[in-house]
Amino acid sequence: MSGHSKWSTIKRKKGAQDAKRSKIFSSLVKEIDIAVREGGADPESNPRLRLAIANAKGANMPKDNIERAVNKANRDPSDLQEVTYEGYAPNGIAVFIESLTDNNQRTVGNIRAIFNKRGGNLATNGSVGFLFERKGIITVPKERISDKEMFELEIIDAGAEDLDYEGEYLIITTSLETFGKVRKQLEAMETEPENAELQRIPMEYKQLDTEDAVKVLRIIEELEYDDDVQNVYHNLDVTDEVIRAMEG
Repeated sequence: MSGHSKWSTIKRKKGAQDAKRSKIFSSLVKEIDIAVREGGADPESNPRLRLAIANAKGANMPKDNIERAVNKANRDPSDLQEVTYEGYAPNGIAVFIESLTDNNQRTVGNIRAIFNKRGGNLATNGSVGFLFERKGIITVPKERISDKEMFELEIIDAGAEDLDYEGEYLIITTSLETFGKVRKQLEAMETEPENAELQRIPMEYKQLDTEDAVKVLRIIEELEYDDDVQNVYHNLDVTDEVIRAMEG
């Protein structure tokens, strides 16, 4: 999963520094909204809301903003719906998109336009979903880990499948079933992750040359900028060379 997590790390660093920050906050507010609508405004009894709030804190969203989002969702819930889309970028790269939208016609039109403009195509549901598996991905800044050896033992015992140090972060991968248990173990250890979420991880990655890979990532970026899109997953192997080309 190195390609996926490397690109996620780069996005996170950039997002804290530029206009992506407002998009990140908007996505977090939407997640809070739908979590409140599904399970109520009390995070103690609503695991999805508790996770959404934790991720908002991890993204440095001000406490007042979080409270306003919860209160607004409780008082006046939106018409947001969870909708997924599937498609292919050039060279057969599979793309899976998760959205929260109050207008599916608008969202699917925007997504189709992005694919068409950049040489990809929107496909029917089920076309690429089978190429991905649901995994828990938890990002912990290394500075929050005081005893590395003990921390790793506790997390592995809780059900972590993989630990991968990337720059300033430890990326913890769990199965769908052990995601909650590992998060609870982090709480017990008083270690707050920067982000914890269920992601769709490709079972196999596809390699392209740098030029073609950059073209695919430009599509991914454009999809992510859409206001209705929450997450975009793909099976492109993102190498260090590709990342340097994207940043250059």
